[in-house]
Amino acid sequence: MHKDELLELHDQMVSIMEYFKRQEDVDEELFAPYEQLDVDPSHVHKSKSEHKHAVFVLGNALANAMSNDEFSSAGRIGKRMAELADDAERKI
Repeated sequence: MHKDELLELHDQMVSIMEYFKRQEDVDEELFAPYEQLDVDPSHVHKSKSEHKHAVFVLGNALANAMSNDEFSSAGRIGKRMAELADDAERKI
């Protein structure tokens, strides 16, 4: 994936996060790990690796926001996103 495509994906995922934050039944603390990264789609000067890591961390948070438990489809996706985020962080 090219960096511009990754930035577009990152931007779309942030839009989904903002939707979930507006829902009353979703704990906003789910998104704290992503927000602590201080990497958002407008930070084009950040490396592709940093954005990739941010996308996986955000993907994990979004999957957890949608999951009922760790064994649901979204829960399994969240677990995989966490693994990918850890791998991407080691490559930064």
